[in-house]
Amino acid sequence: MQPRPAPPPQPPGPVGLLGGTFNPVHNGHLGIARDALRLFDLTAVWFIPCAIPPHKPTETLASNADRYAMLKLATQNEPRFDVLPIEFDRPGASYTLDTLRALRVRHPHTDFVFIIGADTLPDLHTWHRPLDILALVRIVTLARPGFTPDPATIQLPPPWPETLLADVRTGQLHDVASRDIRAQFAAGQPVSLVPDSVIRYVQEHNLYR
Repeated sequence: MQPRPAPPPQPPGPVGLLGGTFNPVHNGHLGIARDALRLFDLTAVWFIPCAIPPHKPTETLASNADRYAMLKLATQNEPRFDVLPIEFDRPGASYTLDTLRALRVRHPHTDFVFIIGADTLPDLHTWHRPLDILALVRIVTLARPGFTPDPATIQLPPPWPETLLADVRTGQLHDVASRDIRAQFAAGQPVSLVPDSVIRYVQEHNLYR
C-alpha cells in the first residue's frame, strides 16, 4: 500500500480549494485556478479530487490513483498549486462539508476559500447541508465573460444570494469539458487542451478506452 503524501505546508495567506473529479484534469481546470489566484489574491490553490461524487455517475471515472497521478503531473511546474487527496481516505460519498471540517482540523490557522464556477451557483442548494458549508468557508465564484448576476437563481435564504454574488469575478473563457476529452481518447482522436504529461499518462495507462 502506497503511503499517503505529506499534507501541503501551511501558506501565509488565503488558500483556494478547487474540487472536482478531474477525470481527466485539463487546461480549463488549471486556468480556473490561475484566475482564482489572481482575482481573489490567493496564496495557493489546492486541488481536491473527489473520490465518490454525490451528483455524478461513476461508470467512466478513472481510479483514485490515476486521477491523483494526472493532477500531480499537471501541477508539477506550478509552485502555488498542490493536490490534496483528502477525500480518498473516507468511505461513502465525498461531501464538501466533511472535507471542510477535516481541513479545519488539519489546518486550523489557514484561511480557506472554496472556488466554484458560476454554473454551480444555482445548484448550491442541492449540496449536502449547504448552509453549514457557507458557515464554514467563503465561497468565491468565477464567471464566464457576459455572466449576468441574478439573485433569484440562487435558492438559498437571505443574505446568501447577495453575499455569494458579491464574490463573483469574471475570469477567462475556458471552453473545455472532461467528457469531451474522454470521448476523444475513446475514439483515438487527437486531444488538445490537456497538458502533454497528462496525455502521455492516459495513453500509457490505456485510460478512457
